[in-house]
Amino acid sequence: MKKLVTAFVLLIASLITNAQITKAKLVASGLTCSMCSKAIYEALQKVNTIENVKANIKESSYNIVFKKDVTVSPDDVKKAVEDAGFSVAKLQVTVSFDNVEIKNDGHVKVGGINLHFLNVQPQTLNGEKVLTVLDKNFESAKDFKKYAGYTTMKCFATGVMESCCSDSGKAGERIYHVTI
Repeated sequence: MKKLVTAFVLLIASLITNAQITKAKLVASGLTCSMCSKAIYEALQKVNTIENVKANIKESSYNIVFKKDVTVSPDDVKKAVEDAGFSVAKLQVTVSFDNVEIKNDGHVKVGGINLHFLNVQPQTLNGEKVLTVLDKNFESAKDFKKYAGYTTMKCFATGVMESCCSDSGKAGERIYHVTI
């Protein structure tokens, strides 16, 4: 029995580490020149989970590739942009899924981070999917308010798991609100 439990725990752990954020597209706001773009580029390159960054000056966007087998925090990306003196206008992350069931207003833990899906149909996710991060300061205030209408859970306003989220994580843990 002990070996069976150990095997089950190892299986679950391997599934969690196999699902991860692999890349992202970041749109920054507040840029006025190529030096601004360079400041963000250099700040992003210092984030220890980022492997590669490519800037698109015309779109004020950055294509980011993350290192393999690391837990990626969108907050670290946002902090780097803010520390460079700018803000995130939009962040889309590409997540590799392996048979993950989602539903509207539902929580799942993927790649070591908690996700709360909004405005989605019930489905099973496989392969790479692009998710838009909806949390405050990752989208415009208008979009944040729009997506707030899709949930009554307190975690959307705080970005922290509340008692409503106890089935997928612990109260007080960071949770990211996303849509497909």
